[in-house]
Amino acid sequence: MSESGVEAMVTRSPDAATLRALRPLLDAAFDGRFSDDDWAHALGGVHVLLREDGELVGHGSVVERQLSTQGITLLTGYVEAVAVRPDRQGSGLGALLMDAVERELESGDYALGALSSSRRAIGFYRARGWQQWLGPTSVRTPAGIVRTPEDDGGVYVLDVDLGFDLFAGLTCDWREGDVW
Repeated sequence: MSESGVEAMVTRSPDAATLRALRPLLDAAFDGRFSDDDWAHALGGVHVLLREDGELVGHGSVVERQLSTQGITLLTGYVEAVAVRPDRQGSGLGALLMDAVERELESGDYALGALSSSRRAIGFYRARGWQQWLGPTSVRTPAGIVRTPEDDGGVYVLDVDLGFDLFAGLTCDWREGDVW
């Protein structure tokens, strides 16, 4: 994809130079609130790299997760680390980035697309057709299922045409740091 020197590239293995440039971009885009756990969550999946005239200006990743609802476990493409360099935010690059992320979600590999949104980005995702999961959230821990009420209302799903009740409970698999 190209629009005035902008290119989105999908990769499973960013090269070392890209990884070195990526972490500072994410730190800046998230105002220093991008933790080591957040970094770990962004790795291991498919990366969408947005470059403008060859320079890295945006990133989003899709990692495999297991989400469960209504007694069904779904292979989910979970969107992580969506960011555009601060000086390029508000210029439409986030939409170009998400176009590529959503194409990856629609590839047929996943039963569901999901993400946890910051308050600031809710309008952006809603305008793109993401739906708020309205039911209670939980995490499957080694000790059993534990409610995550602080995450209720913050999880969004894409293209829920599988007949799921958005008011039903939703449970994610365990991981260190923010589970959602």
